[in-house]
Amino acid sequence: MLSGVRTFETLAFDNSYAQLPDTFYHRVHPTPLPAPRLLSWNPDVAALFDLDPAQFARPDAADFLSGNTPMPGADPLAMLYAGHQFGHFVPRLGDGRAILLGEVVNRRGERWDMHLKGGGPTAFSRGFDGRSVVRSAIREYLASAAMQGLDIPTTQALALVQSKGHAVYRERPETAAAIIRVAPSHVRFGHFEAFAFHGRTTELRLLADYVINRFYPELRSAEDKYAALVGAVAARTAKLMAHWTAVGFAHGVMNTDNFSILGLTLDYGPFGFLDAYDPGFICNHTDTNGRYAFDKQPAIGQWNCLVLANAILPLTTEERATDALDAYAPAFELEYGRLLRGKIGLTTAEPDDAELGGVLLALMAEHRADFTRTFRALSHLGNAADTRDDEFRATLGGAEAIDLWLERWRQRLGREGSVAADRTIRMCAVNPKYILRNYMAQQAITGIEMHDDPTEIERLMMLLRMPFDEHAPYSGYAEAPPEWGRHLEVSCSS
Repeated sequence: MLSGVRTFETLAFDNSYAQLPDTFYHRVHPTPLPAPRLLSWNPDVAALFDLDPAQFARPDAADFLSGNTPMPGADPLAMLYAGHQFGHFVPRLGDGRAILLGEVVNRRGERWDMHLKGGGPTAFSRGFDGRSVVRSAIREYLASAAMQGLDIPTTQALALVQSKGHAVYRERPETAAAIIRVAPSHVRFGHFEAFAFHGRTTELRLLADYVINRFYPELRSAEDKYAALVGAVAARTAKLMAHWTAVGFAHGVMNTDNFSILGLTLDYGPFGFLDAYDPGFICNHTDTNGRYAFDKQPAIGQWNCLVLANAILPLTTEERATDALDAYAPAFELEYGRLLRGKIGLTTAEPDDAELGGVLLALMAEHRADFTRTFRALSHLGNAADTRDDEFRATLGGAEAIDLWLERWRQRLGREGSVAADRTIRMCAVNPKYILRNYMAQQAITGIEMHDDPTEIERLMMLLRMPFDEHAPYSGYAEAPPEWGRHLEVSCSS
């Protein structure tokens, strides 16, 4: 074993959340997962824990990664939180199918939650079995890798485990599965809501102090550190919404219990990346009113921050909390403007840049152009019209308005002296060639459910961890989805 790397038995746990009062959680041990089988593991995430890669070849690896065999030093618990679900407040939610195993400190001094999803019932399961099914576990495992590859703040996943001897029932009998989810913290907006609703100001203050001391130490000396926390979280959330918008990602269940206090993408259920560009795209067919439609996500992010501010009000004043929330809109505008300029190849800022990008998006919406393929094709265009323009025009239906936009775009590039070869490198580093389209995830799920074959999972992991690279042998994965894959529906059970 290499010097400094660790085994499952020697991970360095230091469980700070478990040191909070027991009103914050319910201690629970995972329910053993029958006949666990390791389907896949992520070497990038294993490195966060300093885990020796050889650990994943052990015959008992799946037992450790499913929670069947406790890791020494872990202190498993289910976290209490509340939340606004589709706009309606639910005062008691909590980890119903997830268990915080503990916090691991790596050689660099970084702390990482080890969070088991699918570990069986907890005090917050509300009568359900607390299990994940293999299709939802595969989707979350792949999605978290995809978002990390796109450099979008996200929880990650260490490993994906399937039961070979346990069925659970959703709309039909399905195979149980589990993933180890990883993040610096899994504290959500809903944690604050739970204590605020019950008037537990002491616990509310303890939670806020815990979050500030652990993750926002620069706020300790602020005149009003609790209002400052609202502002800092609002700014991070706004930047996350900007990243989702720029890459064409729709979350599907933007409830406050699914919003991270660190501005991470959290809880992958009915998510979807845009294929044909539709600003009003609804990825979750359970969302019949379109509350979480793609173009509403920035506003919902802001609304969720307002909910957080209201929960923290017992620790500050309404005026200060309101002022702190003012950080959201400029943070979103600044970050989205930066990302959009990068996507269309600009390195400097001019007042009309947002409008230039907006016209392109309007053309894409009018012609139902593929979101990812359009920006990738734009990345390869030169400073003057050539044959590559034809591919770009084809993504947008070849309308005359596209030629007018291209002319205006090239004039803008000329004003900053843009060099085509350099620009292509920059643009291909921000406009991915590969995204996790729903049909691709479905193929991976079918591979397991129908053929007991994880090959597609591993192939997608390779592409999604490096989505900006060409991967020439697999370029078919960059094409628009096949007809059967264009209208797949996902819901809250996904």
